Amino acid sequence: MKDSGPGAELATEKQARRGPVSRRGVTPRAVAIALLFLVLLVYGGFYTDIVYSTAEEFNAGVPSPGPFAVLFLLTAISGWLPFRGGRFGLTRQELLAILIIVLAGAPMVSYGVLAYMLPHAIYLQYAASVHPEWGGAFMKLIPSWFSPTDRGAVESFFIGNAQVPWSLWLTPLAAWCSFLLALAVASSCLTLLIQRQWITHERLSFPLAQIPLELVTEAAADRRGRLTASRVFWLGFAISFGVKLWNRVSNLVPSLPSIPLGPVSLMAQQTTGPMAAFGEMDLVLWPWLIAIAYLIPKELSLSCWVFWFLRVALAFVAIAAGAPPRSPEGWLGDTTFPAFAFQGFGAILALSVWAGWRARRHLGRAVRIAFSRESGIADADEPLPYRWSLIGLGVSFAWMVGFCCLIGARVWMGAMLIGLILMFYLMWTWLRAETGLGLLLFPLFIDDMLDATGNGVFRPQEVIAVMSVRWAYFPGAGSTAQIISGNVLEGMKIADSAHLRTRPLIFAMLAGLIVSMLLGVYVTLTGMYHYGFYGLRAANSGWLASQVNWGAGHIFAAINNPSQLDPRGLAGIAAGAVIAVSLGLLRLRFWWWPLHPVGFLAAHSWGMQWFYMPFLVGWLAKALVTRYGGLRLYRQTIPLAVGLVSGDLINGVMWALFRAAQGGGT
Repeated sequence: MKDSGPGAELATEKQARRGPVSRRGVTPRAVAIALLFLVLLVYGGFYTDIVYSTAEEFNAGVPSPGPFAVLFLLTAISGWLPFRGGRFGLTRQELLAILIIVLAGAPMVSYGVLAYMLPHAIYLQYAASVHPEWGGAFMKLIPSWFSPTDRGAVESFFIGNAQVPWSLWLTPLAAWCSFLLALAVASSCLTLLIQRQWITHERLSFPLAQIPLELVTEAAADRRGRLTASRVFWLGFAISFGVKLWNRVSNLVPSLPSIPLGPVSLMAQQTTGPMAAFGEMDLVLWPWLIAIAYLIPKELSLSCWVFWFLRVALAFVAIAAGAPPRSPEGWLGDTTFPAFAFQGFGAILALSVWAGWRARRHLGRAVRIAFSRESGIADADEPLPYRWSLIGLGVSFAWMVGFCCLIGARVWMGAMLIGLILMFYLMWTWLRAETGLGLLLFPLFIDDMLDATGNGVFRPQEVIAVMSVRWAYFPGAGSTAQIISGNVLEGMKIADSAHLRTRPLIFAMLAGLIVSMLLGVYVTLTGMYHYGFYGLRAANSGWLASQVNWGAGHIFAAINNPSQLDPRGLAGIAAGAVIAVSLGLLRLRFWWWPLHPVGFLAAHSWGMQWFYMPFLVGWLAKALVTRYGGLRLYRQTIPLAVGLVSGDLINGVMWALFRAAQGGGT
């Protein structure tokens, strides 16, 4: 298509896709309320998610339950609270703006951001006291500004019953928080540059964005926001909330039978023969996940479970050909055929290039506008002027590369590392926007990939740089740092559908992010020194402590026993890339082609061994509804699916608060 000028093209696009933009959304009171709730969520999140670990289901469930609970509560009570002698009367746009601002800052104090970053930074000093072989040359490679080096300050962090030695933490906090802020800014600016492509041009499904948009309606008389009156929505809400509540109560009263939603074992893991390829077959019928599969495009939900079955079949063939018997997910990190994790990583690389290629016209236009005199005018409808987004991305990227150079990495190595991290974020954000799943773990991490390609070519300081920021690229089921960019994209989709002014919204989101980070550092450090890292239930009942411990040990092992190039790993990466690109080309060439490349990536991510069954059920339900009731019946049943997700979220938040009040008990 021939361009008629960036300004004219954007103006035409704006006129075609949007109605009147609301000026009532991002109001001073909406921003103040959002910041107030962020303060509450910082404290509440630390105790429910970290101290008592009562919210562990959020690490295996729908992302962002805290912000959603804020929206639900405010919508329920806003019309009944007095405000300056009248009614509180928050509008629908204000309520959604509050949600978006809270989404930006809420992930800071979660299972895998500050609570992972700070222990990861200081653990090397703690572990050196119990590993004599780490002394001398190895510890001299670790920068002194990573964390306090005082023995008492280090041990108190992990044992507890101490005050925070703030003077010793000033330099480490300045370093790590600046990296975290730069990471959030860079990934958000990258998301803002591409969000119009995904929201308007490609029209990704955004199933999670449908929840607040369906939940909050507007009274015609006074524009006040209120909970939806849809009976179908509340039917789904009641089913999901009621079933989960019954199962919770049955845990307290064993005489009450529970409703088996899973995982319930149907077949135990076989340890010999090709049957091991089936793994432990579980019955999983989570209503919220079935609803997510119902909301996304039919070919995508089809692809997720079809490619999982193909993965099982390929594992069966490999075991029959002589590979060690194991489940399909048991190949993680293994380069022997069929090297599933490396196929998945190849798909990530290929789909990143594919996404960039599909967005080339949009990104090219954005760059032209950014460097033209029309900057600020032709992109006036964007959340940020393209020039600002490019500057924010460039400055943040440069600082993170400089951070790696301060550790001792070469410039090209730092640039490659940060580029890979941002690529991971972009792909995770795309995967969540397409499937609604922020809980899938990518099959291979950056350090795994460098090990397979031979880390012996890197300097010891470069190995330290890669592993010291592992918290930034560890995909912790929607609870680690990549969720920030995912929430930014989700917020832009909600703002676009609700006709909110996005420019003031972006600055409010940045304020919420900074407030959450600063307060989160204070709450996390004081909590760590009070309870001790190993006194936290999150460190003893999940992956947090094991990943902190493993990361430090892997640095020592990689430096002293560097890996060599593994051709099998490269072959697996190449195979996954070819398959993903081929699937994309087939979708472009044949309109009837049913398999989606994102489904191939999802099937090679950890977690699909449970999720394939809900995806199968959701796909089958949608296929039957559209086959016999058409699109009209499908649209009428969308509120039912949204209600199923909403009921699960609200039940989870209520139960987490109840357990925290009981000191983390059942």
